[in-house]
Amino acid sequence: MTLIDRFIVEFDTVLRSVVGGANAQRPTPGSESGANAALDSEQRKHAAGLMRINHVGEVCAQALYQSQKLVARNSEIKEMLNHSGQEEMDHLAWCETRLKELGSHTSYLNPFWYAGSFAIGLAAGLAGDQWSLGFVAETEKQVESHLESHLTKLPEEDHRSRAIVDQMRIDEIEHGQAALHAGGATLPEPIQKIMQAMSKVMTTTAYKI
Repeated sequence: MTLIDRFIVEFDTVLRSVVGGANAQRPTPGSESGANAALDSEQRKHAAGLMRINHVGEVCAQALYQSQKLVARNSEIKEMLNHSGQEEMDHLAWCETRLKELGSHTSYLNPFWYAGSFAIGLAAGLAGDQWSLGFVAETEKQVESHLESHLTKLPEEDHRSRAIVDQMRIDEIEHGQAALHAGGATLPEPIQKIMQAMSKVMTTTAYKI
């Protein structure tokens, strides 16, 4: 692709992440389940809050992968980031679809989440591929933990949401391992703690807004 072609593709990714309309390359997990089978209004509201958090996480993932890919030195690492980013786009589409089925909405703060994550990813990328990959690995580790907790919090009857979250968890583990195998460094503990604190703020806010 030409430089203009790549710009159009990346800009389209930004719009689909922030505004909506993400397209998945893989079928939505749990599509054989009824959209809202056996869920009452409170269960739908709670499930929507959790899936909104997951959607925000995928908005952030798109920003992180785009920015880190932009400054990656190694072509193989760029390709790895691109592949992971494409699978994260599936997650984005699945969460968006599920939120619509639950009669809810994506976060109104998505432009803020995207811009902040892009800046963080750019800083990590500029620090060097080793640290950039380490940041990916630590991010995916924390996301995996969040998704595991959501599997315990989602209503047992919400088979569709649970199937989506479980497949996302499997993919995130693979992305984190790929980053480590590519040479990712272990981030200093203070940075890990900062990332955890920022994640807590995001999840608390995204559940409602």
